[in-house]
Amino acid sequence: MSCLVISNPRMMDHAPSETHPESPARLAAIEHRLETVPRLVHGMAEPARRSDIELIHPAAYVDAMETLRGEVGYIDGDTLTSPGSIDASWLAAGAAVQATRAVIDGDAQRSIALVRPPGHHAEPDRAMGFCFFSNVAIAAAAARARLGCERVLVVDWDVHHGNGTQRALYEREDILFFSVHQDPLYPGSGAVRERGAGPGLGYTVNAPLPPGMGDGAYRMLFDELLRPVADRFDPDLILVSAGFDAHLHDPLAQMRVSSEGFAGLCQVVNELADEHANGRLSLVLEGGYDLGALSESVAFCAEVLSGSTPPPKATPTPMEERVVSSLLRQHTEHRA
Repeated sequence: MSCLVISNPRMMDHAPSETHPESPARLAAIEHRLETVPRLVHGMAEPARRSDIELIHPAAYVDAMETLRGEVGYIDGDTLTSPGSIDASWLAAGAAVQATRAVIDGDAQRSIALVRPPGHHAEPDRAMGFCFFSNVAIAAAAARARLGCERVLVVDWDVHHGNGTQRALYEREDILFFSVHQDPLYPGSGAVRERGAGPGLGYTVNAPLPPGMGDGAYRMLFDELLRPVADRFDPDLILVSAGFDAHLHDPLAQMRVSSEGFAGLCQVVNELADEHANGRLSLVLEGGYDLGALSESVAFCAEVLSGSTPPPKATPTPMEERVVSSLLRQHTEHRA
C-alpha cells in the first residue's frame, strides 16, 4: 500500500514570529522524519481555487484576506501575518483539496496533506487560532460539490476543538463532524450538547475529555463512539484534522497520548475507510508543537497508512474507563 504526501516548501514562508509555536520548523522536522518511511509518494501542493475556498468562506472574507498579502501584522493575539502568510494559506487549502481528490480519483490509496498554517479554527468569516482558511472544511465541501462524494466524515483529533470546522458544517447533514478534544482549553467550544442545527442536527458529535487522558481513553472513545457513529453515517470519504498536540510532550496542552497512540487512532480511521469508504482516507495536518513528538507521530501514522503493522491496541486505565463511560452516557442522553 502506498501513501501520497502533498506539501510545498513555500508554506514555510509563513513565519509569524521567531517565538510563535506554529513555526516553519514544524514542516521541516516532519519532512526530515518522513525520509525514513518507505512507500511514500510525494507531490507538490498548488494554491486552492478561489471557487473551492468560497464553498466555505464568503467572498468578502476572501477579499479581506487578500488585502493582507505581503503584510506583517496581527489579526488577533495568536494569529499573525508575515509576507508569505497568505500565499501559504492558499497552498494549505489547495493541498487539502489535492490530497482529497487523489484518494477519490484513485491516484492514491491514502494521502496526507502536510500544511501550514493549520485550518480548523478558521470560521467562515473570521481568522483565529493560527488559522486563516478552514482547510478540511474546504476539502470536505469540495468533495461534495465537485468530486462526487455523498457523505463525508470529518474526524478531528487535534487537542483543541475545531470550532471553525464545526461552524462551517453545523447545519449540514451530508458532512458529519466528529471532534475529540481537551476541555477546558482554547477555544472553549465543543460541548456534548453542540450537536448541529436544522438539517444538521445530530451530525456534529463532540467528545470533550478532561486533561490527563492518554492512549487508552482515546482508543476506547474511538472504538465505542466513533465506530458506531461511522457505521450509522456510512461515509464514502473520511478526512482527518490530524493535530498532534494531544501528545504527552506537547507544550500547549495537558493530554498524554503517545506517538504509538496516534498510530492506533490512525489505524481505526484506516479500518473505517476500508469498511465504508472504499479505502478513501486523507489526513490534513493541524497542530502539534513539540518537534520531536510531532514528527514521530506523523511518521507513525504514515507507516500505518502505508500498510505497516499498527501498534497493539491501547487499554484504558480504570480512571480513563470511568471518564469515557460517563461521556458515552452523556451522548446517549442527548440522543434520547
